[in-house]
Formats: sequence, structure tokens, C-alpha cells
Amino acid sequence: MRVVVDAFGGDNAPVEIVKGAALAHNEYGVDITLTGEKKQIEKIIAENSLDLGDSLNIVDCTDVISMHDDPTSILKAHSECSMAKAFYELRDGNADAFVSAGSTGAVVVGGTLIVKRIKGVKRPALGSMIPSPDGAYLLMDMGANSETRPEMLRQFGIMASAYLTAVEGRTNPKIGLLNIGTEETKGDELHREAYRLLSEAPINFVGNIESREMPKGICDAVITDGFTGNIALKLIEGTASTLFKMIKNVMYKSLPNKLAALVLKSDLYSLKGMMDSSEVGGALLLGVNMPVIKAHGSSDARAIKNAIRQAKNFYENSVIEKITEGLKSE
Repeated sequence: MRVVVDAFGGDNAPVEIVKGAALAHNEYGVDITLTGEKKQIEKIIAENSLDLGDSLNIVDCTDVISMHDDPTSILKAHSECSMAKAFYELRDGNADAFVSAGSTGAVVVGGTLIVKRIKGVKRPALGSMIPSPDGAYLLMDMGANSETRPEMLRQFGIMASAYLTAVEGRTNPKIGLLNIGTEETKGDELHREAYRLLSEAPINFVGNIESREMPKGICDAVITDGFTGNIALKLIEGTASTLFKMIKNVMYKSLPNKLAALVLKSDLYSLKGMMDSSEVGGALLLGVNMPVIKAHGSSDARAIKNAIRQAKNFYENSVIEKITEGLKSE
């Protein structure tokens, strides 16, 4: 399969992006297309002795859409940028999946209006696997839709269930709705109606869950609107980062603590690795016609490699077809 990678999207582009693509090519055997300034990409490959194989394709372009640009400018003002070129490669059948660490808004616009939605999908949504004590759960939506309707939340649940079954191998995954209480009468009109629609959907809906229950991993997917989901995601990331800093401070507080830290070092690093977003790779834009992965803006080479792994798994497990099948009840 071939993955098209926006080489100039993200804080560490293009060096880390190109390095990550090379790691993925060698580890997963995928063919790579890179979009961006060809001379600079070739220089990075030569200076770092990177192996991207004889099948490497570079789509030359000099424009880049930044985090500060209007996301819709990918359609006109920045229609020749590296991200737009990557989306056109995907749309035109020259690639099987897409990866970018660039603007989230532009990825959503490009995925929705260039690649297009799956028939019947009202709005695509961003989802990502979040670590929990017994594995991970899918949080969705994480920022694609700041405002939602009940029927959209129902579709998010259906799409999440299809992905978890196809890629994560979970049988009859448990789908929960993020709310201020567990009772079905809790929340505003949006959440009460969404509860009813999710209860009637062809999925294993387990009801409302409160935010304090999310880290426990009591369900396989947590469904919410993009505004709430994005706040929840950043709170989780910030809490994890702060907690590890606090643990580190305690471990260096005294000699006995330092000795204890030596004993626990490997386990602490293992725990930190579980919470590392670089291991996850990126967020999935579910609801569009081709696999689209939005990597974290600060992605390094390892994160890009893992985002490409996600794209490969997405494609090879026919997630689009399974979502289409799940939405036939709509």
C-alpha cells in the first residue's frame, strides 16, 4: 500500500516528518509519497542517509498552510500547499491513506470537502485511542465539530464501534456517552436525545459515563461533541504531564527516594511510555471515504512512524466498508 505524507505539516517539519516516513517504510514495508518542496526533501534524505525505497514519490510544491491560516483556505488560497497536494493524491487514487501533522482544521476541511464524506455521514469526527489501566479507549469527537446534533452523536457511536471491531479486534465494544451523570435523564436536551438515539443504534451502548470514570477505561469508546472532547483530551494530557513531573520531584527529594527511583526506574519509564502520545501516532478522521490520520502538531519521527502504522491498519482492516455497513440503519 502507499501512504501520502504531508512533509511540511507540523512543528518539526520537514526533517522529523521525512525521518518518520523512512522509519515506517523500513519497518512496515509501505510505499511513501511525500508532498512539499522537492529539493529540501531530497537534501534531508541525502544528509541523513535515509532509505525510502525505489518507490518513493515526491510531489513538488512550495506553499504551506499554517496553524494560523483559515482552514478553508486549503480549498482556494492554499490549494497548492503540501497538505492540499497530499489530499488530492489520496482523492485521485494515487495513495491509499493520508498522514499530516499540520493544521487540524485544515485536515478536517480537506478530508470533508476534498476526499468527501462516506455516503450518509452527517459530519466526520476525530477520534484517538487514550491509554487506560487495562489498555485504551477511543475518545470521539476530539475537535472536528464544536457543535453537534443528537443524530451526529449517534453516528459517532456507530463509527467508533466499527473501528474498534475492525482494527482493535474488540468484540461488541462498549460505547458510552460523556455526560454530567449516569442517569438517562441527565444533561441538556442534546444529551438526553442522543442517549435515546444511541440506545436504539445497532451498537453496545452502555449509557452515560462521567468524566471521572474515563481514565478507568470502563468502556471502549467515549462519545462527545468536539468542543468537550478537545477540552477533555488536553486535560488528560496536561494531568499526565504534571503527574510525572510531581513523581520525578518526589524521587529526587532525598537519597532514600533516589535509591527507590533506581529500583522503580524501568517500571516508571514503562508507565510513562503508556501515556506517550508519540506511541499512539495520531487521531483518526472517521466518516470520510479514505483513511485520514491527523498526527500531533509536535510529532517527532517516532510519532510520524506510528501515525503511518495507524494508516496502514486502518486501510488493511477495511474500516471504511465496515462504517458504511454500520450506517445502513440510518
